[in-house]
Amino acid sequence: VLIKNNSNMLHRFGLLISASRIITSNPFQFNSAHAKLPSTTMTRLNATKSGARTALDEMSPDGSFKRVDAAWRNKISKEPGSMFPPEKNRYHLYVAYACPWAHRTLMTRAIKGLEDVISVTVVMPVWQKTKPDDPNDSHNGWIFADKTSGKVLKNPAGLGGPFPSSYPQNEEDPFYNAKSIREIYEMAGDKDGKYTVPILFDKWSQTIVSNESSEIIQMLNSEFDEYASCAEVDLEPEDMKEAMAAVDSWIYPSLNNGVYKCGFAHTQEAYNAAIDELTAAFDRAEDILSTQRFIAGERFTLSDIRLFVTLLRFDEVYVVYFKTNTRSVANSSVLLNYCRDIYQMDGVAETVDMHQIKEHYFCSHPDLNKLSIVPRGPNFERMLKERHNRGDLGIKRPKISVSDDEKSPPPSEASVVSSI
Repeated sequence: VLIKNNSNMLHRFGLLISASRIITSNPFQFNSAHAKLPSTTMTRLNATKSGARTALDEMSPDGSFKRVDAAWRNKISKEPGSMFPPEKNRYHLYVAYACPWAHRTLMTRAIKGLEDVISVTVVMPVWQKTKPDDPNDSHNGWIFADKTSGKVLKNPAGLGGPFPSSYPQNEEDPFYNAKSIREIYEMAGDKDGKYTVPILFDKWSQTIVSNESSEIIQMLNSEFDEYASCAEVDLEPEDMKEAMAAVDSWIYPSLNNGVYKCGFAHTQEAYNAAIDELTAAFDRAEDILSTQRFIAGERFTLSDIRLFVTLLRFDEVYVVYFKTNTRSVANSSVLLNYCRDIYQMDGVAETVDMHQIKEHYFCSHPDLNKLSIVPRGPNFERMLKERHNRGDLGIKRPKISVSDDEKSPPPSEASVVSSI
């Protein structure tokens, strides 16, 4: 119910929204071309600017990668009086097929059967200048498809490509005619300057609910069962929360984020520490999954989604681009069959676009790949379409341990790459 007060404002759930910003009488649909988002008192963490505008900027003084936490951390809840109650057609996801954090949300939405409940816009894979008319603004980030201009794009340094300005599965911004994800953040009054996906967006109040993927997938799992076509699926069952928390405690820092710590390391020392941590975690996952079907037990959970999105990208991207070549999913019977098992679940394959995954990573960071050459790769997705047999977990590949005597000598100080 919309209540008009004496100050010509509309009031709902504690939000004050100018009447001129309500586009239609239907609070779940609007078509503003250049609407400005209302100022709100939404919960945002990291109010003090970190200085990091993309993951490439999140570096510590010792050359190691230190990811900055997501800033928007509101919750959709069925609790009475919630500012963001679950409703059909009220919320929207901004995602990229390429991004593993956004992929978590696409998978959860598909597995829960929320495609008709929460709408989605998929941005283009290759980062571009987000303020192309401002020569003093160097930010590169996610942009929306351009369905009309037919422009041919290069990478952010003006090299590589050519890349199309639109793919059939990517869309223009449906609400504000925004050209970049950055514009969505700026219209929402963001002061932190890290313009990431996924974004869970409230179409009614026209603001960001959350950009923290781990919390978004929990909300999608638990808060929309009234509308979900697969409401019986519980990806975070009460009796498995302890086991899930135990595996999540090392999957995120050592694998999900571990690949980035390898790829974005600015010193050999930082890389060595990161690759040792990642290799140990890869083996740990393999050991666990050699004796049980899923990572937290015998049931598929959100923890498996968190692990799968990294393993999916491991051989095609991370082994080459992030130098994680101590291990390979294709060389692990256990992990390859685990990935096949998940990929072949209803709705999951439709969330995978390996072309856009590779095009994003290899073409968005000129400091890492100046000419945006995309390696052909092993066609890992084809491997995932082959039959799996998780009843017979297979024989793990032998691990190769390198003795201290066999290790390469450390590089000289002059040879260490200190910046990307």
